[in-house]
Amino acid sequence: MPTVVIDTNVLVAALLWSGGAARGVLRACLTGQYQPVLGPALLAEYEDVLGRGELFAGGVLPEAERGEVFDGFLNRCKWVEVYFGWRPNLPDEADNHLVELGVAARAEAIVTRNLRDLTRGELKFPALEILTPEQCLERFPCRP
Repeated sequence: MPTVVIDTNVLVAALLWSGGAARGVLRACLTGQYQPVLGPALLAEYEDVLGRGELFAGGVLPEAERGEVFDGFLNRCKWVEVYFGWRPNLPDEADNHLVELGVAARAEAIVTRNLRDLTRGELKFPALEILTPEQCLERFPCRP
């Protein structure tokens, strides 16, 4: 089972729209086909963004169901403490925590829609792939 860091933009897309690759990645996490990891910085980011009700106004899930799915996702996540700040110097400093979590968790991939920023760090970790949800589902196929 691949260990993955799920960027907030993928989680939000999975909760906003039915179908799609982001929803497939979330489903794989919920069904135990992927092992998502979580640390303090990513949890804070999830809670901040998911607390923005206006963001989900046009979404397919009502707030209560969104909360249930999020709770189920959190229950599947493995908690990882990040003891060393690698500072890969990404263009958006706020994204560094994703790489640091991925390295600390020995994850196979960070799943994100933000390839442009996450692939441009000065410090590279060849064992940690940066994948879109579509690439993740292709690289780590899972049953429907």
